[in-house]
Amino acid sequence: MNFYFDAAKTLDKLDAKQGSIKGAIGTFPEKDRKRMTALIIETLKYKSVLGEVIFAADLLRHERQKVTSKNLALLLVHDLLFAKGIQAGDGPIKQAIMRHKTRLHAELIKIKIKRGVKSMMELAQGGDARADLIPRYVRVNALLWTVDKAVQYFISKGFEEHGNPLDSKSSIRRDEHISNLLLFHPSVSFRDEPMLASGKIILQDKASCFPATVLAPPAHDNAHVIDATAAPGNKTTLLSSIMKGQGKLYAFERDKRRFETLVKMLAKAHCSNVEPTNTDFLSVDPLGTTYSRVSHVLLDPSCSGSGIVNRLDHLLETEDENDTNDKEERLQKLAAFQLLMIKHAMKFPAVEKIVYSTCSVHATENEEVVCQALASDEARTGHFVLARRKDVLPTWQRRGLLEKMAGSIENADALVRCMPGEDHTNGFFVSCFVRDRGNSNEIRRDTGDWKRGEERERKKEAAVRASLKKRGAGEVVNEGESNDKQSDGTATELGGAEQRSGSRCRKSKKRKLRK
Repeated sequence: MNFYFDAAKTLDKLDAKQGSIKGAIGTFPEKDRKRMTALIIETLKYKSVLGEVIFAADLLRHERQKVTSKNLALLLVHDLLFAKGIQAGDGPIKQAIMRHKTRLHAELIKIKIKRGVKSMMELAQGGDARADLIPRYVRVNALLWTVDKAVQYFISKGFEEHGNPLDSKSSIRRDEHISNLLLFHPSVSFRDEPMLASGKIILQDKASCFPATVLAPPAHDNAHVIDATAAPGNKTTLLSSIMKGQGKLYAFERDKRRFETLVKMLAKAHCSNVEPTNTDFLSVDPLGTTYSRVSHVLLDPSCSGSGIVNRLDHLLETEDENDTNDKEERLQKLAAFQLLMIKHAMKFPAVEKIVYSTCSVHATENEEVVCQALASDEARTGHFVLARRKDVLPTWQRRGLLEKMAGSIENADALVRCMPGEDHTNGFFVSCFVRDRGNSNEIRRDTGDWKRGEERERKKEAAVRASLKKRGAGEVVNEGESNDKQSDGTATELGGAEQRSGSRCRKSKKRKLRK
């Protein structure tokens, strides 16, 4: 029964918006992860129906002494009605559910008749149609393999290097923006792929590859780079690959369990130049001798995750309009934390380049944070400006929101945005700060009204630091919302429980994926 208790606690956290499905599942031991993934995803898919059945059977009132958690009831009733039965010993909680077995089955039949459906599958919540517009992205680990060898390997397994991967399950294509990235049909599974197990390939969304690509750290023995929020490690392994395993890459992760995941991934990917540290980046002294030579910093802090459509988190969506105020308050707290991270990175004396990214579509976490960072004392004293478009994925068409950048076309053009589905990626945002020691391009620090709010931002910073000390403000430093969470496809590969929908939307948009 402990397995169900753990699953119920996970659902409680998801209900409280403390993380994503993928992030929550990733914290479980590997031996339980596959079963936990399937149970949570399947329960969420049928949550509405299960809730109706439990309510109609009056289960929680009759068994309030034994079944004290609604989410525990959902999980147990799911396995009773939709699986092979409750997988637990014959204890008091299981007995409480089994006493209502006949009534629960009867209520489920009533719902099927009422909705006019014949199969259980028809009762499931549909998938996010945008997910069908996102190919399965596979990054070749350049530390162990080459793209040419990878393509030949997959061709030998029956794939063909032509056609549109969104149209054909047998098509494979090289990405036009990321050199080591391959595209496959969204339904292609790599669960049992030996190249994945060996670390030669990594499942990573295209947009998630952008930050490390833009940072472009040098590949030589004297290079010193920081990945400030590294777990689970997709971006860290890409940075190591770009550095060709040379120099020193400091990877920070404050959460112990996520740190363990990071260490395992680094070992599998053979990232010998990475020094993982179970430490909060904000606690690091920028003026200390250890990091005095750091020239590049990757900031990919916790965010709302609003850009992610990884075939899972649509299961958490609600239509409760009362959540609006809570959402805005949470965004403001996240933005304050994100700004704090940027300003801390600007304090490192040798840093020349900082990339800040989120998997959010909200300007509150994106353009507005960038503007506040540019208006900060740290940016002015350090002479930080936005890198020009020519150095930030110049061929990517979707750029920053002009209206949020004080009308500066140059600043908006310096930013990268991805819209979920529309750009055949998850939603993403990337910005790049560079140190302009000559201070000859002041236009790139044009931040409009943000300068008038500096005192307010200092007060926010003090409040955020107080929250961080408590370590209880999950909505500020929610490790489950790290931007890497959507990247490796673990939940989809393990659970195999996701239905696909939106075929008409797919047909109308998938042809936009061009060679």
